[in-house]
Amino acid sequence: MTEKAPRVPVAMRLRNNFLAGLIICAPIAITIWLTWTFIHWSDSWVRPYIPERWNPESYINFAIPGFGLLTAVIIITIVGFLGKNLIGQSIVRFGESIVQRMPLVRTIYRSVKQIFETVLKEQSNSFKKVGLIEYPGPGLWALVFIATDAKGEIGSKFNAMGEDMVAVFLPPTPVPTAGFLIFVPREKIVMLDMNPEDAAKFLISGGLVAPEHLPVLRPKPKAISKVD
Repeated sequence: MTEKAPRVPVAMRLRNNFLAGLIICAPIAITIWLTWTFIHWSDSWVRPYIPERWNPESYINFAIPGFGLLTAVIIITIVGFLGKNLIGQSIVRFGESIVQRMPLVRTIYRSVKQIFETVLKEQSNSFKKVGLIEYPGPGLWALVFIATDAKGEIGSKFNAMGEDMVAVFLPPTPVPTAGFLIFVPREKIVMLDMNPEDAAKFLISGGLVAPEHLPVLRPKPKAISKVD
């Protein structure tokens, strides 16, 4: 006669069902909450600047979630369309010439514009590649996002020393929005196949959520190419 499987206590079954439900419900609830919070945050910034006669909330007795966000997207798209023609470019250059005359404002404007141009450039590979570097010491490895090749004065100094350096962003766990900018020799970077989204999940989860990867036989670690 075969032995009967031990009966699971009711309390343990309830606990397991609760944990299974938590795994299903928690991501859905957090996603909805974050989305709703972002929509309300966007509306609170944009809605006060919408003329009352163009605001549908002036004619109805309830608020329309997301109307401010939708208005901002439409306005930004229109500005981008107008900024591509000759008249729009002239207006943008005139506005920038005024900003360039303001000592503190021009520094902030140049920095912010350069960041957006670098990150949003269609052909740029910045922050689209992930790698490993030995940090904070030999034998210890850290996950990094590849930013760009060393440029400007820093790049020229490295070139004079015969060094081919790459700027990488080293984010902390579990909040990858802050971190360190480190210059690493190109040959010291071990490139990974995972995309930035999977790398961010890996960091936020503290290494618990690792992306699936089929092992590939390689003679040596993949070298990093030039970064735009």
